[in-house]
Amino acid sequence: MYILILMSNEIELRHLRYFQCVAEELHFSKAAEKLYITQPALSRQIKQLEEYIEAPLFIRDKRNVALTKAGEYLLEESKYMFNHLKFVKQTIKHMKLGEEGELRIGFVGSAMQSVIPDLLKEIDRNTPGIHTILTELPNQEQIDQIRNDQLDLGFIRSMRLPDDLSRVNVYEESFCLVLPRSHPLDENTFNSVKDLEAENFILFSSQYSHGYYDKIMSIFEDQGFTPKVAHESVHANTIFRLVENDLGIGIVPSSLKRGFDLNIKFIELDKIPQRTTLSAIWKKDSRNPILPKVISLLRPG
Repeated sequence: MYILILMSNEIELRHLRYFQCVAEELHFSKAAEKLYITQPALSRQIKQLEEYIEAPLFIRDKRNVALTKAGEYLLEESKYMFNHLKFVKQTIKHMKLGEEGELRIGFVGSAMQSVIPDLLKEIDRNTPGIHTILTELPNQEQIDQIRNDQLDLGFIRSMRLPDDLSRVNVYEESFCLVLPRSHPLDENTFNSVKDLEAENFILFSSQYSHGYYDKIMSIFEDQGFTPKVAHESVHANTIFRLVENDLGIGIVPSSLKRGFDLNIKFIELDKIPQRTTLSAIWKKDSRNPILPKVISLLRPG
């Protein structure tokens, strides 16, 4: 479909941009204002696109505008088209500079402590000329962006993946408690998580990863209590800052002990059975020619 639209003398990329704007606003007048064109002109553009697609894209009445099934499908596909076109443009730009191309990597914060630096060193050593863009994102956002061709490679802590993504586990680790440095418990006096039943907890949000969140909850279940969760965040630094200010106690992957200089301390939970796994993920039918080279450098663990 992407090739047909680009090659057609009837449809131009602007038709898809106009369609996206109406689909996002679900209001022709507001979309027209945003696009700096008149509403009748916008309606004509949408009609031309519908005639080309040979299907209605919107359900319209005097009060509401809604996407049809065809419209919902085209919206997702058009997002991919524009993301991929942007990627192609950037890749050509890097090629003109003598580089191999661009690799867009998403990651959760702990991956920067345990996996990402080593991978970047391997890339520089084995495949120089790759331009990397690194973005810290929650698990689900990485999955969504990989599927929409906004990222090439992700590092997540998620248990479930859509069928169109591949995964390799690259790092397994234990958990640790995060406490204010002034807290009376330390590694010598700590017995079990049960000792902290009366405390407030600060945890990674379920938005970070439902699978990860469920695993944390299983730690408390094994200890026979439900924690009082005072705060949640998708960023480790936020959790650490809240702990530092005596607003609760955290549980995080052990690799996050490194790289922070705050007024907090850590206690390893090395006697519990729960472990957390960091996985590298990518789209099975990715068009980025650099990706297989980088995947070959990953060290399963």
